[in-house]
Amino acid sequence: MRNWMMSLMLLLTLSLSGCGYNTFQTSDEQVKASWAEVLNQYQRRADLVPNLVNVVKGYAAHEKDVFTQVTEARARVGQIQATPELINDPAAFAKFQAAQRDMSNSLGRLMLVAENYPQLKADGVFRDLQAQLEGTENRITVARKRYIDAVQEYNNTVRRFPSNLTAMVMGYKVKPSFTVDNEKEISKAPKVDFGAPAAPAPAH
Repeated sequence: MRNWMMSLMLLLTLSLSGCGYNTFQTSDEQVKASWAEVLNQYQRRADLVPNLVNVVKGYAAHEKDVFTQVTEARARVGQIQATPELINDPAAFAKFQAAQRDMSNSLGRLMLVAENYPQLKADGVFRDLQAQLEGTENRITVARKRYIDAVQEYNNTVRRFPSNLTAMVMGYKVKPSFTVDNEKEISKAPKVDFGAPAAPAPAH
């Protein structure tokens, strides 16, 4: 009986190692780790928002619409439960990405306001917060890229033969990934205007 059990365990081990099971475990852990870093950087950005808003308010108190948009966008981001399960739910992932895109757009408008106030741009606290925000945005870009790469590797394993057979048996499904924020815009063909050239400048 014992020998039969040992043989069965050996057979299962060889079968699992050859069908991509271990690869799934490794890839899944990489996706989770990459996702955790994405969340970490997004949280870092969200934590900067209140201080940024307060500093800008000190110089541009009447820009209420912009402040409201940023505050509401941050609230929407905070309402989403960014649990590990979210990366297995395409609809929830899309909602998360949309909320973060709104946050990016709102912060962009807030920083544009600052361009109209030279004294604000010269404020040391604002410059420090601006530098932190820029650094965080760069970290977000890197973290998203790593997540995209990890998901791509995982999804390839889900789809490739023979590991796709293991995926079907074990219930592994493709995971959602980030898309380009302005995907609709960059998918449009560029407009080329071959209209009449501008009139030459009059001779002197």
